[in-house]
Amino acid sequence: MIVYDLHCAQGHRFEGWFGSSDDFADQQNRNLVECPECGSQDVGKAPMAPAVPLKGNQRTSAVIPKDGKPVTNREIPPEVQQAMRALAEAQVKALRKSTYVGDGFAEESRAMHYGEKDVEAIHGKATVREAKELIEEGIAVAPLPFPIAEPDKLN
Repeated sequence: MIVYDLHCAQGHRFEGWFGSSDDFADQQNRNLVECPECGSQDVGKAPMAPAVPLKGNQRTSAVIPKDGKPVTNREIPPEVQQAMRALAEAQVKALRKSTYVGDGFAEESRAMHYGEKDVEAIHGKATVREAKELIEEGIAVAPLPFPIAEPDKLN
C-alpha cells in the first residue's frame, strides 16, 4: 500500500491510498482520482518529504505538555491504538458478512435501494462523485476506514 499527498487544480490537498504507484497512474488515467472537496479530476501528486524511519537507538524524545512524561516521537497513545484496533476489528467483522462487488458498487447499491435486487451487505469501489450521488438519492453509504485487498488480488 502506498499513500500519496495529492492536490487538485483548486489547491485542495488530500491523501490517497493506492496498491502501488502503477495503481495510482491507472486510476488517474481512467479519471477515477477526484478531489473529495470539489470533485475535480485535475489531480496531481503534491510534493512530499521522504519518510526515512529511524533506528531504535536514534529516536528522539518529545515531552507531552500535560504530564511532562517523555515519549519517543514514534509512540501512539494507548487509547488511540485501542480505538484503531477496535475499528479495524469492527471492519473485519462487517466485511465477513459482506460481498465484494468491485467497481459495480454504485450500480449494485442502486439496484437494492430501488427494489430491483435483494438487499444484502456489499462493499466495493466508488468514486467520490458516485458516493455523493448515492447519498443525494438517499442511499446510505460509508467509506471503509482502512484499505482492503481486493479478493481477486490476494494470493
